[in-house]
Amino acid sequence: MPTVVTHAAVPLCLGLGLGTKNIPPSLLLAGVACSMVPDLDVIAFKFGIAYANAFGHRGFTHSLLFAFALPTLALLLKRWFKVGYWRIWWFLTVSLLSHSVLDSLTTGGMGVGWLWPWSQERFFAPVQVIKVAPFQLAQYLKPNGIAVIQSELLWVWLPGIVMMIGLIMLRKQPVHSPLNHQHNLSQQ
Repeated sequence: MPTVVTHAAVPLCLGLGLGTKNIPPSLLLAGVACSMVPDLDVIAFKFGIAYANAFGHRGFTHSLLFAFALPTLALLLKRWFKVGYWRIWWFLTVSLLSHSVLDSLTTGGMGVGWLWPWSQERFFAPVQVIKVAPFQLAQYLKPNGIAVIQSELLWVWLPGIVMMIGLIMLRKQPVHSPLNHQHNLSQQ
């Protein structure tokens, strides 16, 4: 798995790129939370639930069903987000799905349970380029932990920042349409 901080990269970069007019701070915060929620499944280890179990790490909380169900439930909080249902659902779903996609790109683990409850099979992306993060915090000070951070910067944060800058640039572009052009001519 990437580090929990790196899971926040997708909603952060997407939300900041789209701007607060499109993704208000409350929705951005919810997107960041959704991007991290699937890793709450590590609590299963405390209850003796094995990694490979459907309720173990990268199991049901990483499934497509979970990724569509949680944002649907979040629609009950529409008033808090101050945007329409579709935008809430779309942003939270992308944020949540990004978690299992990033996990499927890692070089370790057992894959992701995308098809739970219909299948117990675990999946990886066709390429695994993100070094798998260690569970122990102390490991990040060792060469392997540093390699994980470098890998996440290259494969997650850098593309995310490029996407964010691109979205900001698109937002800053003046809108040119025939209607605006005619309106401007009539004012001269």
